[in-house]
Amino acid sequence: MTRRVSIFGATGSVGLSTLDLIRQHRSKYQVVALSANGNARAIAQLAREFDAELAVVADESAYAELKEALAGTTIEVAAGPQALIEAARRDADWTMASIVGCAGLPSTMAAIEAGKTVALANKEALVSAGELMMAAVRRSGAVLLPVDSEHNAIFQCLAGGKIDQVRKITLTASGGPFRAFSLEEMRAVTPAQAVAHPNWDMGAKISIDSATMMNKGLELIEAYHLFPVGLDKLDILVHPQSVIHSMVEYVDCSTLAQLGSPDMRIPIASALAWPERIATTCKPLDLATIGQLTFERPDQLRFPALRLARAAITEGGAKPAIMNAANEVAVAAFLDGQIKFLEIVALVEATLSAYVPDAPKGLDDLFSIDAGARHYARRELEKLTSGN
Repeated sequence: MTRRVSIFGATGSVGLSTLDLIRQHRSKYQVVALSANGNARAIAQLAREFDAELAVVADESAYAELKEALAGTTIEVAAGPQALIEAARRDADWTMASIVGCAGLPSTMAAIEAGKTVALANKEALVSAGELMMAAVRRSGAVLLPVDSEHNAIFQCLAGGKIDQVRKITLTASGGPFRAFSLEEMRAVTPAQAVAHPNWDMGAKISIDSATMMNKGLELIEAYHLFPVGLDKLDILVHPQSVIHSMVEYVDCSTLAQLGSPDMRIPIASALAWPERIATTCKPLDLATIGQLTFERPDQLRFPALRLARAAITEGGAKPAIMNAANEVAVAAFLDGQIKFLEIVALVEATLSAYVPDAPKGLDDLFSIDAGARHYARRELEKLTSGN
């Protein structure tokens, strides 16, 4: 049977990788809806190529351009935040949620509340709204498929196993470009150095998160919600080669690991075809050429983001959302040259201490917390920059 799919964030790296896989297996998939933020020309071109039923831009000012670009076709056109929500409720078998940041939350929640199968590539959504999102999954019976390479690896390792028979889940981390740097060397790190990831081809923001290991802290929060084994059973191990993407150890001391080349199309393909598999053109592993796989414990002193993430999980409530929002402000400030590398996590920690709102009861509360966290983070940023 042809699987009906919708892709939110279709012009981003995950969305384009998903479409690349569909391009290789056109007979298996029918595209229902495609969305972009405001790039009307790009989303129109993709909608035409994949014969989509609907094309949506979040930015309403791009509506006229999109309408004109799709004139003469039968493709429906829509714009605005509400249009994204309505598109997410459409009759699709599988939905890719890859809109970046909290902007992707309403459409993702709409798809979940409609009981859809949702492939989740939006890290911020689960970090900020994990409790709300998982409660919605339980209510609607939706299926949540993780797309992050680490969480998809865990998902694959749990196939055929039972969650109550898990002794430990280990997320692997590359360690980023400064794994072997001293604290003194890290103080002098430049944005150009920090965006140069040794293994993955990623955008600036996520590359900085990898360099501070905040990315792994956010993934720890994701794993806590996706795989309910308890925080004490979640571990992080630095694995510089990025070949093993995560591991699951069972009570009998058997450990299963998922291996693959560092190519996001591999976990996307796993989610796209689940519970089956599809062929990809990704580079196969050549372990003989790789030669060796090494592992080490992360240094909590040089990478305090991991400590903050565990504290955010333990405290719960608004803390994960504050951590996520403050980190976005801090990373932007570092890329702009306003603060130093080690001050990124320091700013996040200061914001977590300064801002203590009540736990969110719904998305409106969550967006208010997100805005409040950014306000407090900018206030802390002013204190830092005035002293630099």
